[in-house]
Amino acid sequence: MNLTLDISLAAEYHSQPQKIRVITENWVKENMYCPRCGCDTITHADNNSPVKDFYCPNCKNEYELKSKSGSFNKKIDDGAYDSMIERITSNSNPDFFLLSYNKNNYKVKDFSLIPKYFFIPDIIEKRRPLSLNARRAGWVGCNILIDKIPGQGRINIIENGICNDKQKVTQKLKASERLYVGDLSSRGWLFDVLNCVNAIKGVNFSLRDMYSFEDLLSVKHPENNNVKAKIRQQLQFLRDKGFIEFLGNGNYAKIIPFC
Repeated sequence: MNLTLDISLAAEYHSQPQKIRVITENWVKENMYCPRCGCDTITHADNNSPVKDFYCPNCKNEYELKSKSGSFNKKIDDGAYDSMIERITSNSNPDFFLLSYNKNNYKVKDFSLIPKYFFIPDIIEKRRPLSLNARRAGWVGCNILIDKIPGQGRINIIENGICNDKQKVTQKLKASERLYVGDLSSRGWLFDVLNCVNAIKGVNFSLRDMYSFEDLLSVKHPENNNVKAKIRQQLQFLRDKGFIEFLGNGNYAKIIPFC
């Protein structure tokens, strides 16, 4: 991959966001393959496409691109809140590409993918409505809280300027598909428990370690009166999907690479 962004493409634009959109979208079009099927190229969507920025000509998977100078922190600005929630609840969300670049030399620093099935309403933050004096008065945007997405939902394609092996990227993405859950409520429980497992240091952990998150999970899921049973259920799912191993006597081990 050529990690240098072609800034000459932005010469005719005056708006900085437009400039960045043009040069980063061109970089993806010229350099990126489809992580889903391994197709060597992906296609830039028409400018009036309401959701996707790119799609694969082979498997038809859709992608949306978010770009930023420097590293992504905890939040990503996105569009209208209601539209995003509608996309998530209808399972019509595309996969997300996250591209960060170095503003000093316009080189791609990090490039990752968040699979569509890692999106749940809990990671979408509602912003305050625009003021009455704004051009779009009352419009409500949203932020994507990427720090709430489990590590298994961040597929790194480029890390600190180094490209990861294409086959390993597609394999990790394929492995993440085992975490797909269609029901949003069940998906939320799974990812909350998975985040708890990720938060435990080391490879081995116990049911007692997991029960230490009971209060946290009770706050997130006040409708559930038997949190411990739900924890055990999600651990069984993770075991059946090959992400953890049951060692007996309430002990588990993370299967490496875990995330």
